[in-house]
Amino acid sequence: MNRRDFFERIGVIGLTPFLVSAAGTVSCGREEKFKGKGMNLRYEVKRIFLKHTWTISRGSSDYKDNVIVYLEKDRITGIGEAAPNTRYNETTESTIKVIEKAKELFKEIDPWKYYDAGMEIKNLCDGQTAAKAALDIALMDWIGKALEVPLFKMWGLDPHKTPITSFSIGIDTPEVVAQKTKEAEPYPILKVKVGRENDEEIIRAVRSVTDKPIRVDANEGWKDKEIAIKKIEWLVKQGVEFIEQPMPAEMLEETKWLKERVEVPIIADEAVKTAADIPKLAEVYDGINIKLMKAGGLQEAHRMITLAKTLGMKVMMGCMIETSVGISAAAQLSPLIDYADLDGNLLIKNDPFTGVKVEKGKLILNDKPGIGVEKV
Repeated sequence: MNRRDFFERIGVIGLTPFLVSAAGTVSCGREEKFKGKGMNLRYEVKRIFLKHTWTISRGSSDYKDNVIVYLEKDRITGIGEAAPNTRYNETTESTIKVIEKAKELFKEIDPWKYYDAGMEIKNLCDGQTAAKAALDIALMDWIGKALEVPLFKMWGLDPHKTPITSFSIGIDTPEVVAQKTKEAEPYPILKVKVGRENDEEIIRAVRSVTDKPIRVDANEGWKDKEIAIKKIEWLVKQGVEFIEQPMPAEMLEETKWLKERVEVPIIADEAVKTAADIPKLAEVYDGINIKLMKAGGLQEAHRMITLAKTLGMKVMMGCMIETSVGISAAAQLSPLIDYADLDGNLLIKNDPFTGVKVEKGKLILNDKPGIGVEKV
């Protein structure tokens, strides 16, 4: 059996043009090792503690309970992560419910047919995309490990083209914001959370410490377009690079009105979850913020990048508060994007994994297979 016949047999040819060349080291003699369907699925809840109280326009938290998923087959374990978000009606309990439901599904899944498997994950239920993301990440991590290649190589991507990630500064008093900004000295780009009454105080506090480029995320905090445009015009004078989700997701006409009148790009976050959302946003926003936890995993995120770029939109990849599992998974796609905000693991005290590194803000991918993570 030649190499092409092997990959056709395991369901890879036709799914991605990059996989055969990236996985050229796989020998036909290993085919027997991967016979049969079915994967064992288990999970654990990890409480991760933040270095600082995390405050955005919707609320505050000191810790998050994320769910780590393990998919096992043929002595290979794929790892994924769910970071549920109440903005999307997700809790740790609702996430676990979906993962429990998926156990029966994975008893019959052929992991090599991962596109079909991804569609089955997507159709497990309505919403609950953080749980789906964990399952899809673990599945793709398993594939990379089985082929003994990092996912970025499987997709034919250049690891040197990763962008510089921003480092996020949450809403707080001006004094604490200034201190957080000082602590963020190693990172060349900052993302500053606003959306409450003290927006100008926060930006002034940042600017009292640094003249670095800053990006602003209002998290739907501005409810009136006239207020929003005044805030943005003031922010432009402070050297802001772009504005993320200035108004509530449903306020598309108001956001389009803003986009037509301001000098900086407007990036969608809460307004976009999956690829199906993108076409209606192309005239409303200049770009989108893709998060694996919103998209439902790596496969959907890849589709979203392609579609957004086809429509002439900028692409940012962001995150929730996540460990190195979720961040390293997202980083596998980062050579394709324009902006990165992949700092969730940098904001926590007790990351139980290691993976992608950050040097002077730049994402540094390793050569470990799959998503490139290991337990500490």
